[in-house]
Amino acid sequence: MKTPVSIRRGTVAAVFIDLQEEHRKDTRYLVEGFADILANVQRLQDAARRNFVPLYHWAYIVDLAEARPFHPVDASGKSAFSDKDDPLTAICHEVAPQGDEAMLVKREASAFGKNDFADKLKASDIEWLVIAGVWTEACIDATVKDAVARGFRVLLVKDACGSASAAMHQTGILNLANRLYGGAVTDTLDACRLMAGDTVSVWQVEGSVPLRFTFENAARLYAEL
Repeated sequence: MKTPVSIRRGTVAAVFIDLQEEHRKDTRYLVEGFADILANVQRLQDAARRNFVPLYHWAYIVDLAEARPFHPVDASGKSAFSDKDDPLTAICHEVAPQGDEAMLVKREASAFGKNDFADKLKASDIEWLVIAGVWTEACIDATVKDAVARGFRVLLVKDACGSASAAMHQTGILNLANRLYGGAVTDTLDACRLMAGDTVSVWQVEGSVPLRFTFENAARLYAEL
């Protein structure tokens, strides 16, 4: 259901996940509609900067010496994706950090891995996280779930996230929406308004697993969030 929400100034941060060149240049890992996602992320970043919302930019970079068990490798023995020596791990230039914005590296799906990210956010009195990036059902999913588990409210910006296909993305968002306790799902326009201090009606979960979707109705339910 949609309910009016406002976010108190000084309690929100914006987190951008894995907006790296490989997702528009490596044919194995292309994200559908990536140009539109980057454009929406730019709007979010502009709104965050205007409203003094801190920005955190994360990149997934794999060092096989520290990789998880069974990590996939290519024929040369390097990581099959996001290898530490691959220049395509760079953040796309139009959404890259500016000034003293934090550029952070993760070696697993979630931004809340073996690090002190949550502690730093809480030390800054952050309660809400605006989250955008790729891939929806993988690194976005892991980051959102870990954020909620650590007591943050997540504002998941559905049209500033993406995956290899619309089906993967939409079902990923629906799965998260079903369990996004304390947070909300919205689009870029309303996320920008919330960072500016407006009150906006956004979709929030009520009860347990309210969105029971099928192949036939998933796209409709996604559009209604």
